[in-house]
Amino acid sequence: MPQHLLIHLSHGLELKFQIRSTPLAELWVERMQARGSYPLDHPDRFYGFGSKLEERIRAEIMIQQCITTINQHKAIIERGFDWSQDCLNYLHNIFERYHGLLDQQTSEYWQQAPVAVRQALSELNLAVHRCETVLEGVKPRFVCTWFGMPKTKKLDPVQLAQWGETQIQFGTVYLNYCEIGKTVEDLAHDNDEYIGEDAFRPFGHYSADFHVVFFNHDLSFKEPGMQQYIDQHQDFFLAHGITSVYNAIAQPLRFPVADLQYAGQPQQLIQEIARQQRVLEVDIQ
Repeated sequence: MPQHLLIHLSHGLELKFQIRSTPLAELWVERMQARGSYPLDHPDRFYGFGSKLEERIRAEIMIQQCITTINQHKAIIERGFDWSQDCLNYLHNIFERYHGLLDQQTSEYWQQAPVAVRQALSELNLAVHRCETVLEGVKPRFVCTWFGMPKTKKLDPVQLAQWGETQIQFGTVYLNYCEIGKTVEDLAHDNDEYIGEDAFRPFGHYSADFHVVFFNHDLSFKEPGMQQYIDQHQDFFLAHGITSVYNAIAQPLRFPVADLQYAGQPQQLIQEIARQQRVLEVDIQ
């Protein structure tokens, strides 16, 4: 089994990570070894490395471009963009409805849309999340995904409970959430009133996709608010077998697979990454 994950950034910086010796890491490595036929998708998915103004401008340009491209084909987005969570919830719901679930792009809109519009609809999801990171003041992280790679592998609730953690650690590589929808954590945080069968998707499928965080954070503080949200929508969640936030498919868990090898100061590394926010190559050895 490969021992290291290597990430090469745009101006020569190489980040090296020790792959964990865990069953979860082995499952992820298997997916990484199958990624060769798929291109790295959006190699500039860096969040929180710039100033708040820079991040805000970047996010608004992206989301306005998506809205314009989509509506020029057919005006399905009926409200103007504003910097509110309710607007972002609305736009995320548009994405879910017209894009389709996971690899099930079957809506009439999607089938008839030209390639540029399909791409804008897909990127609307990314744009929404980029805007949300601005509102939240999210700390530095970046995401690596592979375009078109099938999401066929799935963790069951027992595996989620066994390998999930609520403690986020600086420099750790985590499996990326690759469902189309939101977890209980997301729904509760957004106070999402657009909740529905297409909106709720607990962590399940995984792929080679991952994200790397450059901060420490304890997610367990979210659990009381999430429990309140579950109680407020108890009929909906009971239908999914959820009554408690401590159910593994409801808990705010992250799934670690590798850890950064770096001896310098954390802030120094963050500044270096901020100067080169693009991934050129990802490898495992």
